[in-house]
Amino acid sequence: MKYLHTMFRIRDVDRALKFWTLLGLKVTRQQEYPQGKFTLIFLATEVGEPEIELTYNWDQSEEYTYGRNFGHVAFRVDNIYETCERLMKAGVVINRPPRDGHMAFVKSPDNQSVEILQEGTLPPQEPWVSMPNTGTW
Repeated sequence: MKYLHTMFRIRDVDRALKFWTLLGLKVTRQQEYPQGKFTLIFLATEVGEPEIELTYNWDQSEEYTYGRNFGHVAFRVDNIYETCERLMKAGVVINRPPRDGHMAFVKSPDNQSVEILQEGTLPPQEPWVSMPNTGTW
């Protein structure tokens, strides 16, 4: 068995792509389905790796709700401080800052929770150590 992808429904293709590519994913394929009135966009860290599938339904009449039964997706990074700084400069809220030099959480524009994990652990440093949690993750 091989893990393939996790699917998220999105409201705005441009906003979603900006977030996921800022995080470091690359579009691996994209297909529009006019008869079904939806677009699928697949992203991954590298071709052949597990993917995030973004589903954009052209008819936006359905209300998307968020359940606690879905936790988060997680990505390992080379430098969590640089990653969080890049995200913050682009306007992404760091919901759980990497105070411990190892773990942070952010949310996508469509409210999906994303865990960012440091490869190994970096020494705690400011401004992260003093930064409070914001919202939920």
